[in-house]
Amino acid sequence: MTATAFAKWVPEVERCLADLLPPATQEPARLHEAMRYSVMAGGKRIRPVMAMAAYEACGGNKPAEVLPAAVALELLHTYSLIHDDLPAMDNDDLRRGKPTSHVVFGEALAILAGDALLTLGAELLVTRPKGATYLAKRSKAARMIFRALGTQGMAGGQALDLAAEGAGDVKIEELAKIHRMKTGAFLEACLFAGGIWAGARSESLAALKRYGAAVGMAFQVVDDILDATQTKETMGKTPGKDAKTGKATFVKAWGIDGARRHADRLLSEALRALSPLGDSSFALRELAHFVVDRDR
Repeated sequence: MTATAFAKWVPEVERCLADLLPPATQEPARLHEAMRYSVMAGGKRIRPVMAMAAYEACGGNKPAEVLPAAVALELLHTYSLIHDDLPAMDNDDLRRGKPTSHVVFGEALAILAGDALLTLGAELLVTRPKGATYLAKRSKAARMIFRALGTQGMAGGQALDLAAEGAGDVKIEELAKIHRMKTGAFLEACLFAGGIWAGARSESLAALKRYGAAVGMAFQVVDDILDATQTKETMGKTPGKDAKTGKATFVKAWGIDGARRHADRLLSEALRALSPLGDSSFALRELAHFVVDRDR
């Protein structure tokens, strides 16, 4: 199932990314080339799309003002992928069907490209949407997103994930904690930000939080399934690495069938969470189905 939100927002996201990234001809040209290489290599763009879907579900009606802030989320995501692929981390040589940044540009420039995408994303989040009327919303959304990237979110989850590699059996509660931090926290923050930019009420924000927690965990469960079952050509990255490195995964804990059942339970949980948003949550419902049913 392909969500219609992708058809609506991905072309806008791509255009905005191309406009906001520094030109590859501008000095330092090689760094800017590396930034654009990883960002424009493709990808689902699910984080900015989810943010825009949440924005509209909560009554937002000025999407052109909000889009650059949503696009910042893709820059932050790409920074994390560049660093994730480094030899010191996952040591991957393929991402989105192309050689990874450090393979093409070398480790030093790949690190700098990730750093530069992180800081450009941060700059956009504290300046967009423009205008004094968005000041409090910018501050609240940025605070949530930066927290989701730090020691209690993505970075912390990655540290716990690295520590668990080759450590034998990992309790399911610990595995869930790792992925709530590593994957779920940022997805949840992207959705929450969309609601904040729209001026959503607390009930709607709480619904987005519950939805985001379920979808974020489902995203990781499905990632584990795909790593164990799909080919390099389908995924656009190297599969089977989790098993080779002894990484704790939901497939290792439950088997493929058990992991699939859990993903379906999380989908049901996500859909129930959207009840307070009514019909306006249609795009978010489609996106939840996409996360669980995808093949890459």
